[in-house]
Amino acid sequence: MSRLSHSEVHMVHRIGWLRAAVLGANDGIVSTSSLVVGVAAAGSGSAEILIAGLAGLVAGAMSMAAGEYVSVSSQTDAENADLSRERRELAEMPKAELEELTQIYVRRGLDRELAERAAVQLTQHDALATHARDELGISETVATRPVQAALVSALTFASGAVVPVLVALASPANKTGIGVAASTILALAILGGLGAVAGGAGVLRGAARVTLWGALAMAVTAAVGMMFGVSAG
Repeated sequence: MSRLSHSEVHMVHRIGWLRAAVLGANDGIVSTSSLVVGVAAAGSGSAEILIAGLAGLVAGAMSMAAGEYVSVSSQTDAENADLSRERRELAEMPKAELEELTQIYVRRGLDRELAERAAVQLTQHDALATHARDELGISETVATRPVQAALVSALTFASGAVVPVLVALASPANKTGIGVAASTILALAILGGLGAVAGGAGVLRGAARVTLWGALAMAVTAAVGMMFGVSAG
């Protein structure tokens, strides 16, 4: 009787793009909505509100892409430096590296004999990959990809930011703030829920934590906008 094979999909496999996607979309919605609500609360007209929203979308997407690329590139540089050092140590002191790997497995619960056998076999198979995974914590699953992270951040930021821009475009000036705030709360709740599902977490908790901070950001910028609007008046 043949046994059915099965494949497992683990949430950690999504960590590379999921973090950038959720961060980008959330930042796009929150920052652009807050900007639009703040400008609307200051008593600006429809044209000014729309221009502010579009400017926030473009500038935010570029900023997210640049920031994510620099941040992830720095992490990649650190990983590559560690791998280069590990490669050199494997060439210069293989016995010491084998003992180091053995001790890692002993600390994880294997007896000395089994740990040594495992270390020898894994070293023969791929010494660098083994040390990268078990000593440095670097694996293909969590490897950093700067360009991918930058593109995902920019696209998801723009996708999130377009929601308040479209609402502002469709709303009269005196109703823009309310319309953008309501649509943003709904969009953030959906985004938080989807992010929680993709990451294997609770939907309600994911939606609540995203919505809370978005509402707070819009409330603060609305207050600032009203203060400056009254002062200007």
